[in-house]
Amino acid sequence: MSTPIDISEEGGVRYLHFGSDWVQGAMRIRKPNALELAYTREMMAGLLLRDGLVDDPGEWPEDVLIIGLGAASLAKFVYHNCPQARIKVVEIAPQVVAAARQFFKLPAEDARFSIHVGCGAQYVLEHDRHFDYVLVDGFDRNARAGALDTLPFYQAVRSRLSDRGLMAVNLFGRSRGYKASLERIITAFDDRALAFPSVDSGNVVAFAAAGEPIERSLAELRERAALLKWGTGLDLLPTVTRLEQAGTVPGGVLML
Repeated sequence: MSTPIDISEEGGVRYLHFGSDWVQGAMRIRKPNALELAYTREMMAGLLLRDGLVDDPGEWPEDVLIIGLGAASLAKFVYHNCPQARIKVVEIAPQVVAAARQFFKLPAEDARFSIHVGCGAQYVLEHDRHFDYVLVDGFDRNARAGALDTLPFYQAVRSRLSDRGLMAVNLFGRSRGYKASLERIITAFDDRALAFPSVDSGNVVAFAAAGEPIERSLAELRERAALLKWGTGLDLLPTVTRLEQAGTVPGGVLML
């Protein structure tokens, strides 16, 4: 079944819809490479957790898999701010790819950036390439994730992560809340997973880790967030504050 595509604009922001009022992506026209929606900013919080962009030499992430293109927000941010990264985008609907090219300044494919049109779950199950960062943000017009929210999928993602691998998943739209989804992630990653406090839109972003353990104090997270904001314009300081206020970081140290 084809995906109906609608484009709207308001207040200098262009929005992507799949035949409904649900916003599937957004771009501030004057800042096309910035992350307009709060949950997309949060999905890049892996940059606070692993040594990489805010460090010297900043070699993480080297290989990035993005499942669900939407308005290409995540793809553009990684492409323009992580020059060392090789990026694979998997998008099931060719109409979404066409819309991203026409309306959302999707980068041209090159040696660093490529797009595969197909099912994200099938791609992970059938390919043996390993990734440092897997970003999962795939939904249909009814905000359903389908095969992208199953234990076998999360287990397959874990098997495709590098020794410094991270997965970030947008859990918005789960019909009975996000807790069942989070439990599947926790099971697949042997408890190395946590959900960040929900953003204003109701989106909940979950992170799961493989390989090297992560241990960051709140002070270190704030320092890294300040460096990231200075270097890229991405402001994750509110995320760190919400983590502290919600009690997500017991003892003041995030461990994953």
